[in-house]
Amino acid sequence: MGLTLYRFDKDTANPPKSNCDGDCATTWPPVPADDATAGAGIDKALLGEVTRADGSKQLTIGGWPAYRYAKDVNAGDVNGQGVGGKWFALAPTGKKAKLSDLPGLSVRKDAELGDIVVDKNGMTVYRFMKDQAWPKSVSNCTGACLEKWPAVGPVNADDTEGVKKKGLMPFTRPDGVKQMTVNCWPIYTFSGDKAPGDTNGQGVGGTWYAVSPDGKPVGAPGD
Repeated sequence: MGLTLYRFDKDTANPPKSNCDGDCATTWPPVPADDATAGAGIDKALLGEVTRADGSKQLTIGGWPAYRYAKDVNAGDVNGQGVGGKWFALAPTGKKAKLSDLPGLSVRKDAELGDIVVDKNGMTVYRFMKDQAWPKSVSNCTGACLEKWPAVGPVNADDTEGVKKKGLMPFTRPDGVKQMTVNCWPIYTFSGDKAPGDTNGQGVGGTWYAVSPDGKPVGAPGD
C-alpha cells in the first residue's frame, strides 16, 4: 500500500486543471503521470494526465489531478484528509474517498494546532479538562454537555494510525455507554464542528482542547 493520493477542491476535472502551484505544490507534490504505483488497482480507463503550468505532466484519476501530501511519511498515513476543508483523499473512482475509509482514530496536521487526533469521519477529537485519567478514566461530561460534546465510541487499537498505543482503550461510563480514551483520557467530538478540518471546539470555556497523538490537550494553559 503506497502513500495516500489526494484531490483539491479548487481544481477542475472537466476539463482537468490543477490550481496548485508554487508553495502549494511543495506541500502537495503533484503525482507524475508516469507513476505506475499511483495507478495500481485503479481502472485504467479512469487514468489520464494534465499538463501543469510548468509543462510537466500530472496524473489524473477520473479527471481530478492527483497529489501526495508532504507530511504523509508512511503508507496509510492520511494526515492531509480535510486540510483547509479543500483537500480530500482520492477514491479509485476520482471521487472523494468516503471518510469511513479513514482509521477509527488517526492524526491530522492542522495549520494552527499541529498534530491532532481525528475520528473515522475526519472530525477533530477533544479532551475535557474536568475529566480524569488516573487512577481510572472518569468523564465529567454528562446530560446536556454530552449532547454538545458526543463521546467517541470504542475503537480497536489496531484501527488507529499515529496515535500513541499506550492507554488507548475504552471505558464504561456511569450510564453504561462505552467511551474511547487516548492515554486514558476520555475523548469527544464537538457538535459545533460541521466538516472535517473544523476546530471550533478548541479552547471552548477554557476547558475543551484538541487532543495530541500522545493524549495531551493541545494549547491548554500550562501544557
